Amino acid sequence: MSITIQNITKVFGKQKALDNVSFDVKSGEIIGFLGPNGAGKTTLMKIITGFIPPTEGDVFVNSLNVMQEPMAVRKIVGYLPEQNPLYQDMYIVEFLNFTAGIYKIKNRVERIEEVIELAGLEPEINKKIGALSKGYKQRVGLAQAIIHNPQVLILDEPTSGLDPNQIIEIRNLIKKLGKEKTVLLSTHIMQEVEAICDRIVIINKGRIVADDDKTAVHKMAKTKIGSLLIEFKEGINTERIQKLNGVKKVVRLEGNKFIIEFDSEIDIRQDVFNLAVQMNNTVLNLQLKEKSLEEVFSELTNKNL
Repeated sequence: MSITIQNITKVFGKQKALDNVSFDVKSGEIIGFLGPNGAGKTTLMKIITGFIPPTEGDVFVNSLNVMQEPMAVRKIVGYLPEQNPLYQDMYIVEFLNFTAGIYKIKNRVERIEEVIELAGLEPEINKKIGALSKGYKQRVGLAQAIIHNPQVLILDEPTSGLDPNQIIEIRNLIKKLGKEKTVLLSTHIMQEVEAICDRIVIINKGRIVADDDKTAVHKMAKTKIGSLLIEFKEGINTERIQKLNGVKKVVRLEGNKFIIEFDSEIDIRQDVFNLAVQMNNTVLNLQLKEKSLEEVFSELTNKNL
């Protein structure tokens, strides 16, 4: 099941929330959909799931036009919104039975048992939803999103507000679901994207500013400064390192460890090795440090850059 987003624009009054957004999600992909608050992530997710219409453009889910065939699309899409809408006074099984009834699921009892096991809800199965921790409420939200066995999952901040253990649990569940489904995942947690996603789409001020696999996105930083973590066996003259072609800055850490900042278009590693040999020294460790996803995200979305 694929998603095709074509030239989507959404205007609220005088505010343009989305500005000619286009990208595809291939069948079986897990896409990390990133952006600052107010960038347009939730708006686009609501358009994909048919909750609100676009001002311009089209969205297709498995070749079905979302605006023209909304009910057909909802049969094959599971949606977990950021504000997880649950009936707090219902028991877990009661709520899932209610949801299954809406989708007119056959073999309802068997399917509810399957999603309870898949979502790991067994330990709390006899509780009302209102008595659950936020982590288990998210599990219930995911269970209702997959109760009809959709081929596409749209997850908006599924781990928001959870503690570290709960984040890992929900992350593992999403990863498991992603083996069988196409997933569009919105999150602010960069480690989550690194751990789960195949591809990253970054949106800023309603426009796509990056769309590629994780390796390529790491290389999209605007500042072309590389970092080299290096350890020498003996002390070394930092002034001589500073004079190497491309070196911008040398920072001593501890002992004989240094961080060398350099022009990323110039590979300085061989020159550093040669310098060590000239000074009868030895390089014990050398590590080229790429910019973190968080750093790249900040550069691509920071309005001051």
